[in-house]
Amino acid sequence: MKRRDLLVASPVLLLGGLAAPAAAQPLEGTLRLVVGYPPGGASDRAARLVAQALQAKHGINVIVENKPGAGGRLAAQQLRLAGPNDNVLMLGNPAVITIAPLVFKDNGYDVDTDFVPVSQVTSYEFAVAVGAQVPVREVTHLLAWLKANPEKAFFGVPATGSLPHFFALMLADRAGLKADVVGYKGSAPLSTELIGGQIPVAIDTLDAVLALHQAGKAKILAVSGRARTPFDTHIPTLRESGIDLVGTGWNAFFAPRAMPADKVKALARAIHGVMSDAQVQQRFVAASMEPTARTQAETATMLKAYKAQWAPVVQRSGYQP
Repeated sequence: MKRRDLLVASPVLLLGGLAAPAAAQPLEGTLRLVVGYPPGGASDRAARLVAQALQAKHGINVIVENKPGAGGRLAAQQLRLAGPNDNVLMLGNPAVITIAPLVFKDNGYDVDTDFVPVSQVTSYEFAVAVGAQVPVREVTHLLAWLKANPEKAFFGVPATGSLPHFFALMLADRAGLKADVVGYKGSAPLSTELIGGQIPVAIDTLDAVLALHQAGKAKILAVSGRARTPFDTHIPTLRESGIDLVGTGWNAFFAPRAMPADKVKALARAIHGVMSDAQVQQRFVAASMEPTARTQAETATMLKAYKAQWAPVVQRSGYQP
């Protein structure tokens, strides 16, 4: 799959529908949605669904660009350099926006001064999954098996320094388990090695491993939400499994600070509008993702609360890249 996928090629058009509101400014040229990960992952799929919805509802000319590297930080570093005439947004997640600024001394960007929140589009939870060859059926069985086989006590995560990485550390700590966390270059290679038996346990976003679970290639033992996931109500939560631990993540769009405020607001309204559409939400659900429609102000509030929740966790972990 090409890293640059042209969704539609059309002339200059307006934000806000056929008759753009007076506050919305013309968007000249193409809107680029940058994703800091390879094609196929949750962030990539979310960006493409939003791009398709914007094209369908507003006729906006949209390109999704995959710029993987440095755990998503490369895309953020490039977004920081965008100028006022660049029509570009980045789909960011906690790894790039919340975690990286806490653990990297020279991150290459400052979230507060370089970016402007636009709109949150998804929420997600994590799944604890084992390969089909691992002889366990419940989380309690897994913990006992790992303690009895310490040479197999490895948790695979989609990226080093990602939110699943820190969730894995939290899980091991709550369970009183000594386990090493192995970072991969995305969910795809992690899933491949989980199926092949090279890694016994994977902790990833639910959507990344749900299809494996449904196909019998892996088994999800628990999810990290406060309640059972609607995608499969047979899977218990970690709390139900005896581990008092809850964790969630999100995907949200960010604009470069240089982008004019009226353009940011127009884009925020457009994205919030398509994410409020029932048909668009159904497409996200069909892709095993939880759609979320938040305004620009609501997104900014969420980000502050999320950082307040996770910063102490990351700092206590003592994690060093």
